[in-house]
Amino acid sequence: MGVDIKLAFDILAFTSVMVLIVLGLGVIASMMGIFNFAHGEFVLLGAYTVFLFESNGLSAWAGILAAPIVLALVGLVLERLVIRRFYAAPIIAMLGTYAVGLIIRETVRGLLGGHYKSVNEPLPGAFTLFGIDFSIWRAVIVVTTIVVIAGTWAFLARTSIGLQIRGSLENPMLSRASGISTSRLYAMTFAFGSALAGLAGALIVPLYQLSADIGTRFLVQAFLSVMLGGVGTFEGPVLGAALVGTTAAGLPWLVSPVLADPLVFVLALLIVKFRPQGFITQGRL
Repeated sequence: MGVDIKLAFDILAFTSVMVLIVLGLGVIASMMGIFNFAHGEFVLLGAYTVFLFESNGLSAWAGILAAPIVLALVGLVLERLVIRRFYAAPIIAMLGTYAVGLIIRETVRGLLGGHYKSVNEPLPGAFTLFGIDFSIWRAVIVVTTIVVIAGTWAFLARTSIGLQIRGSLENPMLSRASGISTSRLYAMTFAFGSALAGLAGALIVPLYQLSADIGTRFLVQAFLSVMLGGVGTFEGPVLGAALVGTTAAGLPWLVSPVLADPLVFVLALLIVKFRPQGFITQGRL
C-alpha cells in the first residue's frame, strides 16, 4: 500500500512538470495559432540558468527565481524579432522556432562540453506522512504547479488584461477594431509561455541530470497533450497534460519501459482519431 501511494506521488510530480510545460505551450498555441517548437529548448535554458547560478557559487533558489524572468525576456525578444513576422504563415513560424531551438540546443551542448551535469536539490531529503517517506522537492513541484495553475486561471478570468486576452483569442479582428493592441498581447503571451517553460526547467533539473536534450523528451509529449486537450481553451491543455503525464509515468510500471513510450503515442493517436478537436472544444474562459 505504501509503495503504491509513493508511486502515485512520483507520478503526480512528473505530471505536474508536464502541466507547467504544456500550459505555456498551450497558451501560445491558443492565442497565436502557432506551436513553438523551441519550447523544449526553453525548458533547457531554464535548467541551464539554475546550473549557471549554482556553478558560480550562487544559490540555486536565485537561479530558480531568475529562470522564468530570463526566459520571458528570451521569448519577448524572439517574438519581436522573428515570430511576429509570420503570424499569417504559422507553418513558417513553426519552422523558424524549430531552427531557433536547434541553435539553442547545440549552443548549450557546446557549453556543457557534451557532458551531463548535476544540480543539487534546494530542499533535499524527505518528509514522512502516514509512515511513508515523500521527496520534499517533488512536493515543492506539485505545490508550485497548483499555485501557477490557480494564478493563471485567476489572471485570465478576473483581470482586465485577461479579458483582453480572451477577447483577442475569440475574435482578433474585433479586438483590434475595439482599440486593443493584439500585437502587445501576443508579445506578452509568448513571454508568459516562455517563462512557464523556464520555470519548469528550473524545477526539474535537480531531478534529471542536465544535458542539452533535457527538454526534447518533454516537447513531443507536450505537443500531444495540447492536441488531446484542445487548442483554444485553458482547461484543455491542462487536462491533456494530466493524461499524457500520468500515462507516460505510470506505464513503465505496467509494461516494459521500451514499450511504454510508443504505447503513449499509440493511445494518444487513437484518442485524436476519434476526438480530432480535443477533449474540450468549448467553454473558454
